[in-house]
Amino acid sequence: MELLIALSIGVLVACGVYLVLRASTFPVVMGLTLLSYATNLFLFAMGRLAIGVPAIVSQDAAGYTDPLPQALVLTAIVIAFGMTAFAIVLALKVRSETGSDHVDGKGGEV
Repeated sequence: MELLIALSIGVLVACGVYLVLRASTFPVVMGLTLLSYATNLFLFAMGRLAIGVPAIVSQDAAGYTDPLPQALVLTAIVIAFGMTAFAIVLALKVRSETGSDHVDGKGGEV
């Protein structure tokens, strides 16, 4: 299972970096989204989630799950959603102002 999670994180990071290095705005936004997904998956994997144990420590519990990684990932999801929405609106505004979606501002000229 650890190998599957590690490969998933690696594929998400590789695809995200590839898309961030593209010249159009939409692939850059998608690349940032994939990188945020990879970060969330990494935080979940580092949290060592346990199944069937409470998230809050009590006196009669045999074990507990650390709630901090879950809270960090939930916060990261909300921040990533807001960042993605802002980047899409910004990209649409730049496209309407310049008529191009290239990140370097050249508009397709080489």
